Amino acid sequence: MRAFITVLGKDTVGILAKVSAACAEENISISEVTQSVLQDIFVMIMLVDMDKAAKTISQMQKKFDVLGEETNLKIHIMHEDIFNSMHRI
Repeated sequence: MRAFITVLGKDTVGILAKVSAACAEENISISEVTQSVLQDIFVMIMLVDMDKAAKTISQMQKKFDVLGEETNLKIHIMHEDIFNSMHRI
């Protein structure tokens, strides 16, 4: 199963590394990443493969909520089907 992770917040050093490390800890493989800095705002979308993941999407969202609070970022994860449906409208 594939999912999308979106990250938004003030640009600081190590955002990609922290989100990637959280994925690696749970055996989530990162397939693609796109990121940009708009003035001082960091924006990233990751496509990940969760076939061998140690946690479910809802469990990962809880983990990302904690990481987001620690780093002052908004981090969301959603199933690929939901992401695609949202962006077809």
